[in-house]
Amino acid sequence: MALASLAASLPIAASASASAAAAARFRFRIGFRGMASASAVGAAAGAPARVGVVQMTSVGDVDANYATCSRLTKEAAASGVKFLCFPEVFSFIGSKDGESVKLAEPLDGPIMQRYCSLAKESGMWLSLGGFQEKGPDDSRQYNTHVLIDDSGKVRSSYRKIHLFDVDVPGNMVYKESRFTTAGDTIVAVDSPFGRLGLTVCYDLRFPELYQILRFKHQAQVLLVPSAFTKVTGEAHWEILLRARAIETQCYVIAAAQAGKHNEKRESYGDSIIIDPWGTVVARLPDRLSTGFAVADLDLSKVEAVRIRMPIAEHRKFDSDWKSSTKQ
Repeated sequence: MALASLAASLPIAASASASAAAAARFRFRIGFRGMASASAVGAAAGAPARVGVVQMTSVGDVDANYATCSRLTKEAAASGVKFLCFPEVFSFIGSKDGESVKLAEPLDGPIMQRYCSLAKESGMWLSLGGFQEKGPDDSRQYNTHVLIDDSGKVRSSYRKIHLFDVDVPGNMVYKESRFTTAGDTIVAVDSPFGRLGLTVCYDLRFPELYQILRFKHQAQVLLVPSAFTKVTGEAHWEILLRARAIETQCYVIAAAQAGKHNEKRESYGDSIIIDPWGTVVARLPDRLSTGFAVADLDLSKVEAVRIRMPIAEHRKFDSDWKSSTKQ
């Protein structure tokens, strides 16, 4: 079957249900909030929507990071961008253990309110990945992906489920769970840019999350704000992102931290946007620079890929299977 020239206006293939085991373990939040249904959003989407993916080097200064985010937002607005995606820990990266917990705030606190005002003033939706949201007590925080609409309202939020507790070879030991409480809710939300699936960084290594977002909640665009380490980024960043795009037939927007934040921490960079066929359609020319790349999201491409390669109809593992393991 020739898939190089995909049709531009074909219906989205029917979605299969998610596994009962996953449904029992995590809650699901559907982000309608007065908007049209997912199918209506996809059907009504005509002209491609211009989106931007940010690359930056956050530091241990909330005001300095906001100044960078504000400048990039205004530049993106001038370029016609309607939806701008920022990386994980966009507002603060500390150099000492526990610093971020002390700065953590609720989503209605002054830090996030500045970004809400920025979105409203710019007339732009913002994806803010990895905000230090105040946790269940003073010693804990959530790593929260916040979605703000163009009126300045928090449209939805997702608390990172998979925490980065890893001894990176030749690098350093990370233990995110020391100060962070994991989330337990999978989040999909409607938007003018398609149905969005919200994730954060290390989630990328767990394909079942993205399978649920696609096949249970009909995601069309997957957001992966990240701060990949230099070592893991060199080995796996683009490969994992393209795999998630191909296996879900979704756009993937992956905003990345880049370069040295302090003496202890360095991020890989390489912010990219990938289409549902797995092709990189936007990236910054310099993997470590601060800036943004732009692409036009055409949801008809999502529809075309899914009808020509109908994996949603062919999936088997949501059904009951006999085990070959002898008890």
